[in-house]
Amino acid sequence: MQTILGSGGIIGIELAKELTKYTKSIRLVSRNPQKINPDDELFTADLTKTEEVLKATEGSETIYLTVGLKYSIKVWQNKWPVIVKNVIDACVKHKSKLVFFDNIYMYDKDYLNLMNEETPVNPPSKKGKVRAKIAQMVLNAGKEQGLQVLIARAADFYGPGIKGNSVLTETVFNNLKIGKKANWLGSIKYKHSFTYTPDAGKAVAMLGNDPDAYGQVWHLPTTSDPFTGKEWIESIAKELGVKPKYQVASKFMVRLLGLFVPVMRELVEMIYQYDRDYVFDSTKFETKFNFKPTPYLEGIKTIIKEDY
Repeated sequence: MQTILGSGGIIGIELAKELTKYTKSIRLVSRNPQKINPDDELFTADLTKTEEVLKATEGSETIYLTVGLKYSIKVWQNKWPVIVKNVIDACVKHKSKLVFFDNIYMYDKDYLNLMNEETPVNPPSKKGKVRAKIAQMVLNAGKEQGLQVLIARAADFYGPGIKGNSVLTETVFNNLKIGKKANWLGSIKYKHSFTYTPDAGKAVAMLGNDPDAYGQVWHLPTTSDPFTGKEWIESIAKELGVKPKYQVASKFMVRLLGLFVPVMRELVEMIYQYDRDYVFDSTKFETKFNFKPTPYLEGIKTIIKEDY
C-alpha cells in the first residue's frame, strides 16, 4: 500500500497517475478524495487530527505528504507543524517510509541564482521560516527516530490541469487568454525557473520507490537556463496567438493591493523571488535517474492544448 496525503492537489494527482507503475494498491487521502485511477482506495481525513491520520495511513508501506494549505501565514504557522508531527508519528507507528514534497522558501535569498541541494538554509520570510521548521522536523525524524525519509523539493510549478495554485497560470496564462495584460511580480528582466508538474509527479514516484533515495534532499527535475519574466510572457502569448501585453507589480504596488486583496498581502514578503535570478538546479536527480526534464516550450504547448 502506498498512500498520498493531500491527494487532491495537482502534485498528488500527477503522483497517483505514476504510482500505478510501482503498486496496485494506492490510497488517496484528503478532505474530499476523488479517484484518479479506477482501483484507488479513498479515505477522508483531516490531517490536523492525530487519530484520523493514524487511521488513514494504517497498512502503508510508503506515505507521500503532498498537501497544500491555504496561502496564509497564520494558517501555515498553526497547521503545518501539527500536520507534519501527526504524519511523522503515524510513520513511526506503522513503520512506513515518508516522502515529503517541499518548496524552496527556506533558502537564503542571496543564493537563488543557482539553487541546489546544498544551498544554505536562511529563510528571509515568515513562510520560509515555517517551511524550514517542518523540513527540519522531517530530517530529524530520520536521524533521531530511525525513519526512512526523503525530501523532494520543487521550484514554483506550472503544468496542465492546475487550478488556483500556480502563479504562472493565474497571472500569465489566464490573463492573456481573456485579453487582459499578464501580471508579473518584481521585474521581468530576471530568470525564473518553473517545475513542470507531470515531471514532478514522475520524479516523486521514482524517489519513493528507490531505496537508495532515502535519507536525502532531492531537487525535482526542472529545465535549466530558464526564461526571464519577459520571455515567459512572450512565449506564452505567442503560443496563445495573442499580443504579449503585461504590467509589472512592484513591491509597493503589491503592498497597496494587499490592503484590499488578502492574497496580495501574503505575496509582499515573497517579492524577493522575483527581483533577482531564480534558477533551480536538478542535476543530482537528472544524473541519478537519467531523466531529461520537459523543455519549457513543450510544457507551454501542452498546457494550452489541454486547458485552453
